[in-house]
Amino acid sequence: MEIRNINSLSEFRELVNNNNRAFLLLYKSGTEQSDCAKNRLADLEGDFKELNLIVSADVNSVRDIHPEYGIETVPSLLEFQAGKLINIYKGCNGKDFYHSAFTGRYAVVKSANGKPVKRVTVYSTPACSWCTTLKNYLKEQKIRFRDIDVSVDQKAAEEMVKRSGQQGVPQTNINGQIIIGFDKKRIDDLLEIGR
Repeated sequence: MEIRNINSLSEFRELVNNNNRAFLLLYKSGTEQSDCAKNRLADLEGDFKELNLIVSADVNSVRDIHPEYGIETVPSLLEFQAGKLINIYKGCNGKDFYHSAFTGRYAVVKSANGKPVKRVTVYSTPACSWCTTLKNYLKEQKIRFRDIDVSVDQKAAEEMVKRSGQQGVPQTNINGQIIIGFDKKRIDDLLEIGR
């Protein structure tokens, strides 16, 4: 396995269409999490000779890939099969995690209806009526979520603003996708409600 840097969406498409299985690391150079992810993958570079394609792109200079796949946070490792996006792994993970992803031996937690369980975090405050509406809606839909009260958790409030660029609540993080306010349609789409 050798990790190649790419410079555009068209270059990536050309490469991924010629490979049955491919991985793309989107990162932002100079950030702690991205540097961590790059280093962990570099540690595995001599392994996985059966993987034809592992590429990386720095979102500081390559600006046309992440919007194409709806990636709002980096680092993100995207997995493709026959040219189609099938998985997104967020953040810096351990070598064992990447090893499992490359070998296809990772566990995807599924709900009772057979769909993958989504990681949902709601950033809220007690005085926010839309926050209450959002949380009640998620409970009605039987969606498990983590509720973080940013009025008492300063570190979480800073993290929320850093991710979204917004101070207002509610904000919902669904598998790394940030939703500002109670955008029911987008929430339903990301959580596959009504499908």
